[in-house]
Amino acid sequence: MNFTYRGEQVHASTGGIAFDATLPTVVFLHGAGMDHTVWFLQSRWFAHHGRSVLALDFPGHGQSGGQPLTSIETMADWTAGALDHLGVKQAAFVGHSMGALVSISIAARRPDQVRALGLVGAALAMPVSKDLLAAAEADSHDAIDMVNLWGHGFHAGIGGSEWPGVWMTGASEDLLENAAPGVLARDLAACNAHQAVADNAANISCPALIVQGSRDLMTPLKGARALAAAIRNGSIHVIDGAGHMVMIERATETLQALARAI
Repeated sequence: MNFTYRGEQVHASTGGIAFDATLPTVVFLHGAGMDHTVWFLQSRWFAHHGRSVLALDFPGHGQSGGQPLTSIETMADWTAGALDHLGVKQAAFVGHSMGALVSISIAARRPDQVRALGLVGAALAMPVSKDLLAAAEADSHDAIDMVNLWGHGFHAGIGGSEWPGVWMTGASEDLLENAAPGVLARDLAACNAHQAVADNAANISCPALIVQGSRDLMTPLKGARALAAAIRNGSIHVIDGAGHMVMIERATETLQALARAI
């Protein structure tokens, strides 16, 4: 569905079922340079199992208008305000990478709005490689190649999709290539500059599940375990062999873990 917020069009996938703010809501937030489509399996499952779903495109991403936001805090404020605009009083938040940072920020600063967290590909510290930052800033295809190489586990590179005919690394490459110039650079810079994860984690009271690939090279498992330990009601589910794009590489196992938690 599309709606207007702060004078710009916002797109949110509802998982194939009309959005109903009276039902328990699950909000899905994508990672850097991406959009709502990374959640296509998980969002549809929740929508068809008694939840209302909003898989949002951040400003300047996917089908949403406007310019990309430049900090995790402004993304969190934008997201929280968009939910207020739609009449959503409380939701479970599922965020991947950058979206996980945004979800953590909302949970820490607006605890009454968050009933549970599902954090995918997240860690207590999430610095971005200087080489990746520089390539993205130069709008070089090297940045997309780095994200693809570092973001997928071994099996994703040679096949192994749960859906016949789906080329996981190729689909991720297409998604990043379709982003407007500068979007990936702004997103990565926002993630790299964000230093509040530990402080925010200490202030989260709702249940939080971290879903992590054991071969995640962008937010390594050690950091994910540290994040789970830093959250009062934190826990972790490790998916063996998966990389940073675990919700695509191992979509069913990711869904099963999230369904138990939120």
